[in-house]
Amino acid sequence: MKLNQLIAVLQSVKANASKSKTEVYQLCQKNTLFQGLSRTYQSREEDGFIYPPESQKLTLKADELVEKFVQSCSEFLDLAATQDYANTEAKATIAIDGQTIIADVPVSYLLFLEKQLQDMKTFIAALPVLSIDKDWQHDPNRSCYVTSPKETVKTKKITDFVVAYEATEHHPAQIKEVSKDVVEGIWSLIEFSGALPQDRVNLMIRRVDILQKAVIQAREAANSQEVQQRQVANAIFSYLFAK
Repeated sequence: MKLNQLIAVLQSVKANASKSKTEVYQLCQKNTLFQGLSRTYQSREEDGFIYPPESQKLTLKADELVEKFVQSCSEFLDLAATQDYANTEAKATIAIDGQTIIADVPVSYLLFLEKQLQDMKTFIAALPVLSIDKDWQHDPNRSCYVTSPKETVKTKKITDFVVAYEATEHHPAQIKEVSKDVVEGIWSLIEFSGALPQDRVNLMIRRVDILQKAVIQAREAANSQEVQQRQVANAIFSYLFAK
């Protein structure tokens, strides 16, 4: 039997064992099934009244439940031991494009690593990325991304007086108060970002996908190894239920 075949049947064997153990346990609670009796009556007088005998059949014996319990558990114990022993022996190499990443990895760690890689992928996908509407350049001195300086005009309003109507021989000049915007200075804006370029995040996600596939292939290879059948149930129950 191969390890992957063992894994395929183990869950159903476990479910059947659990069901049978529950049934046996429930029978243990029914005390009346383990009790029986036989009662007869004998009169002291020769012609006295004879009462009919009474009897109660013994339905179950504890030894029978022990035997049924052993039958319920034995296959599951043996298969579980076979799997766990095999897991310590089944190993495979994680390789990408023929290059070994990790050699001789136990199958149990390959299963663990699959879950961890999925968590890593979730983390990478959540990393902040640079907005595409700006031209970013990496600044090694600041260890972050920066934009080129962008200049904008800073204006302010001032109040001035202008002659609305010139003075005449008969009327004085009319002065009008007006406001206007004048250039006060120049703003120079440089933006900083600790986010990552989208193409770098995409590359990391692709690498996780590639590594996940390599781990799955390694797990399948490890699970395809032949396993040695282990027999442990007999030793366990021989000790527990020896008379």
